[in-house]
Amino acid sequence: MCGIVGYVGPRPALGVVVEGLRRLEYRGYDSAGVAVVSDGRGAAEGGRPPSDPPTRRIHVAKKAGKIANLDAELAAHALPADGLGLGHTRWATHGGPTDVNAHPHVSADGRVAVVHNGIIENFAALRTELAEDGVTCVSETDTEVVAHLLGQQVSAGVGLPEAMRLVCHRLQGAFTLVAVDAQGPRQVVAARRNSPLVVGVGDGENFLASDVAAFIEHTRDAIELGQDQVVVITDSDVTVTDFDGVPADVRPFHVDWDLSAAEKGGFDWFMRKEIYEQPKAVADTLLGRHDENGRLTLDEVRISEEELRRIDKIIIIACGTASYAGLVAKYAIEHWTRIPCEVELASEFRYRDPIVGPTTLVVAISQSGETADTLMAIRHAREQRARVLAVCNTNGATIPRESDAVIYTHAGPEISVASTKGFLTQIVACYLLGLYLAQVRGTKFGDEIASTMAELAAMPDAIASVLEDMDPVLKLAADFAEERVVLFLGRHVGYPVALEGALKLKELAYIHAEGFAAGELKHGPIALIEDGLPVFVVIPPRGRDMLHDKVLSNLQEVRARGARTVVLAEADDDEVLPYADVLVPLPKVSTLLQPLLATVPLQMFACELATLKGHDVDQPRNLAKSVTVE
Repeated sequence: MCGIVGYVGPRPALGVVVEGLRRLEYRGYDSAGVAVVSDGRGAAEGGRPPSDPPTRRIHVAKKAGKIANLDAELAAHALPADGLGLGHTRWATHGGPTDVNAHPHVSADGRVAVVHNGIIENFAALRTELAEDGVTCVSETDTEVVAHLLGQQVSAGVGLPEAMRLVCHRLQGAFTLVAVDAQGPRQVVAARRNSPLVVGVGDGENFLASDVAAFIEHTRDAIELGQDQVVVITDSDVTVTDFDGVPADVRPFHVDWDLSAAEKGGFDWFMRKEIYEQPKAVADTLLGRHDENGRLTLDEVRISEEELRRIDKIIIIACGTASYAGLVAKYAIEHWTRIPCEVELASEFRYRDPIVGPTTLVVAISQSGETADTLMAIRHAREQRARVLAVCNTNGATIPRESDAVIYTHAGPEISVASTKGFLTQIVACYLLGLYLAQVRGTKFGDEIASTMAELAAMPDAIASVLEDMDPVLKLAADFAEERVVLFLGRHVGYPVALEGALKLKELAYIHAEGFAAGELKHGPIALIEDGLPVFVVIPPRGRDMLHDKVLSNLQEVRARGARTVVLAEADDDEVLPYADVLVPLPKVSTLLQPLLATVPLQMFACELATLKGHDVDQPRNLAKSVTVE
């Protein structure tokens, strides 16, 4: 889950790399570092050429903490100017967040510099081998052993691309590696296995990065990299092979958003900006989902309708916020298709020996498309001959590439670690999947599907109306700024909303928050209720069933025991008023679609509460955006 940037071209590499790292800092902010290859002719501001003939060498700057610390280091000790460099923002795994453990790491002779995302599982054995060769590692990281192994190869006369291939054959685990050789050709060499890496293709320059956001200022043309591949970029060429040196096919793609989408646009936090982008994000997820005959279509479905009609079980796998989107999806998909649907944490899926087969559809939800637990889970499912459909926001990511079908959410970049528009658009994508399956299997009539799609089409305006009046939510955050415990209650699709509301407070405000199924209250959790305890309650829309009245009873139960109740309910639901200390009104929608509205005030509440506490909302402690290690 670290951020990586590599660059070769005519610009001073340092500026390109550092600016790229700023856009990737959400991927890790325990430390940051850069390396540039210089001919020794002076610093970035232009020093005098030395009297002796120049010697190309690697210059490194790295500091623990956020990129601001690296900026200070670079201001105090300017690095030379050159058009070849790489950089890294770290989320620590092996070794604490210190200057020494920060990347890049350099080979013993100072010739090779390496940055790394992932985990080298056999690094201890390799480290022992290096020690026997007289090489001393100065850091606690697994990455440093790769720098030394590459250094040994190039010192023996092997070119860096071949050295990378040889070393990769010896590594176990998940990794993206990016390296430069001070004495080799003007190139950056990288390898990937189970960890994200994308190529940016420019005019007379090329880029490598964990995410297209790193180079979007310079180019929107990119190349996907496959599993177990090595890529070499120069200022004019991109070459891709497998680990055996066999040329590999690549897939170019064009990024459909620009630099402005990756900037704050006047908001104090990316998260707040992304909350307000949700009406457009939901609209974009729904865009272009009909063919010329009015039938529902999806992005890339390489599963025949005949196979889909044979599906007898759906398993949704995801992690964190995405798993709560899956829980919402379960209610909708089962209701519309009558197919049994399970939701599993991806980290647990393959370890319990799940029962899957050719008639199982596994739905993998991942904003980044690189989530390690989810990736390993879909590979296990495919080994059992299950079909896999990905719900993803990132074009060219590993999970959609390795799936039989994909629904892209088209939400645009989500920079804040805490997901907002990612969550809502994942829910919408799952609604689309449920309706598509209902269409294929004939479990809903065409006019019924069209009616639900029409209601979905109205959701961007409904979300916008919720966002128009956030003042009561902001005041609520100020009132609760000193609270240490907050509870959330919901039933049916309101239950995952409660879970998501609690998760946002944990992530951002660092307070104890729990979400409960309201019907389970009397089976234990009601013991937590005490005088003045804040409890958020999601009230379902009034309808033909008893769901609304059941949750109203739960609201009365906690209110009778002294809880301070914050109620999210339809604006004209007068029945809740006697039991609500604070009412957050919602537009009237059908029950299954209410999570798209009820989640929004909870997102804003967590964002504002964290702001009032003085926390970094976009980069909460100990977290990174994309979890690319198990």
